[in-house]
Amino acid sequence: MAALRARGLDRAVRDAITSGTPLLGICLGLQMLCEASEETPDVAGLRVIDGTCRRLPTGVRVPHLGWNRVAPDPDMRLVTDGVAAFANSYALREAPPGWATAWTSHGGRFVSALERGDLLACQFHPELSGSYGAALLDRWLTGRRCAREPAVNGTSGLLRRIVPCLDVRDGRVVKGIRFQGLRDAGDPAEQAALYEAQGADEIVMLDVAASPEGRDTQIETVRRVRAAIRIPLTVGGGVRAVEDARRLLAAGADKVSVNTAAVRRPALLAELAEAFGRQCVVLAIDARRASADKWEVLIVGGRDAASSDAVAWAREGERLGAGEVLLTSWDRDGTRAGHDTELLRAVADAVRVPVIASGGVGTREHVAAAFAAGADAVLAASVFHDGDETVEGIKADLAVRGIEVRR
Repeated sequence: MAALRARGLDRAVRDAITSGTPLLGICLGLQMLCEASEETPDVAGLRVIDGTCRRLPTGVRVPHLGWNRVAPDPDMRLVTDGVAAFANSYALREAPPGWATAWTSHGGRFVSALERGDLLACQFHPELSGSYGAALLDRWLTGRRCAREPAVNGTSGLLRRIVPCLDVRDGRVVKGIRFQGLRDAGDPAEQAALYEAQGADEIVMLDVAASPEGRDTQIETVRRVRAAIRIPLTVGGGVRAVEDARRLLAAGADKVSVNTAAVRRPALLAELAEAFGRQCVVLAIDARRASADKWEVLIVGGRDAASSDAVAWAREGERLGAGEVLLTSWDRDGTRAGHDTELLRAVADAVRVPVIASGGVGTREHVAAAFAAGADAVLAASVFHDGDETVEGIKADLAVRGIEVRR
């Protein structure tokens, strides 16, 4: 808001709305159009939409990251019933007068989209919501009304996510066991597009050589992957400062993952959260069992032990500003022996941010077991790269088990 006001763009936005110029607000864009937000109580919004954005309830994981149902009121012209990608900790909780409204649930109902004339404001990210979002953007651009479709059944609240991981070195996908014996597994952009077509909920791309070699993540590879997909993208490897993250976000990443640099300088998490919001900050933890109920933190691609308590580090990382934890069992990585569910359960119970389970997927039963242990998402690589399993196949199995996923 300070940047808009310093350039006179707050007046330009209001003038555009008054003149009937079509306007699209996305996520923070919707919130800025409101009167105010609890996030910064002393900063006034644009006051186009009546109401104050409030923090989501403490009884659910926040940030609200992932895919959730959008349920429009019957008078909406553009927004249909469907599932969209979200990344928010605050939201408008009441319908403002004079607006057609869509709703989403996460510990309670909140406004997920608003329409009035040629103004469309979405709390979700249509540009990251696959075919659902692409169709909405097309309707907003062309002015075509949506065709009313049957409501999405059985979805209320965040859906469990399946996340293919692209370990990248020198612009190619590689895979091994605990980053050893790496073998070529294809082109990152081609693999990402394939997994999106299979139903992947997001893509994680990790430059596995950036930290050990002391260099930055390859920006051009990030751009190519972003150009190939319409779902969220997390990128990690070599992020040591805010400017490193800024380059990745500018290249097309939606979230940045930090591991070694955060362990060595924990203040980095707070700096990233302050600069971009905690919904952009993923704390990656590589953990190796040290005793019956303790796991140590590994850094530099598993080369060094840095802490004797991975659970405590997850808790501290959340306090500092991490909005999500990417938890890898080093003992299970690449083995296809299943997750370390004791580790997963310990971390999921210790934090209130979403937890992604990584390391050990070999069967569909392993995926279901990870969700039962508290995971919000499951990351996998080998089973997808080798063609032994598909995202679509895993999701079909989860649906049979009664675990709600995006289909």
